[in-house]
Amino acid sequence: MRIIKRNTLLDLAVKYPQAKKQLDIWYDEVIKAKWRDQNDVKLDYPKASILKNNRVVFDIVGGSYRLIVKVEYRFQVVYILFFGTHREYDKVDADTIDLY
Repeated sequence: MRIIKRNTLLDLAVKYPQAKKQLDIWYDEVIKAKWRDQNDVKLDYPKASILKNNRVVFDIVGGSYRLIVKVEYRFQVVYILFFGTHREYDKVDADTIDLY
């Protein structure tokens, strides 16, 4: 998978240094993935929440942080839509939030 934009993750790691290691691991795993559909995501990340419109929510650092992405399976692309603390996540609508 290609992740759009890698710089967003790097910036997030600076803003949330406690999550840097886990974000790096997530990035390394996802760029090697070949997800064809949501079932493939669940195989790799059983705790991920699958939302409508090809959106997925990942728990980072044991659920202390949330990462919302949109996956375009046909093009093998993952768009970073949101990353923040659990409290910040509660203030957004994961179904409608747009790109950073």
